[in-house]
Amino acid sequence: MSLVHIVMFRFKADASPEAVQEACARMLSLKNDCLDREHQPYIESLTGGKDASIEGKQDGMQYAFVVKFKSPTDRDYYVETDPVHREFRESVAAIVEKVIVMDYNVGF
Repeated sequence: MSLVHIVMFRFKADASPEAVQEACARMLSLKNDCLDREHQPYIESLTGGKDASIEGKQDGMQYAFVVKFKSPTDRDYYVETDPVHREFRESVAAIVEKVIVMDYNVGF
């Protein structure tokens, strides 16, 4: 069963536009850079970008990314073990003010 992992970021007010752009580009590159234990890409898809909603319900969140995994096991590896993902999280921590993450299994 596929699993969708949604990540939303609010960057610190003093984060430079260049740093934010680089962080977003690196987030998108995780699709190809994250490899499983057999050294194969395991993220099915990864899309995202800057908020464009007209509803005003973003609660300050500025960017959203949607990561699709084949299984909860792949998501677990990504969150708990993957060294590339871990390094990404550590590298953007200084410019991120808030992160919201929500996952769901596709279907009911």
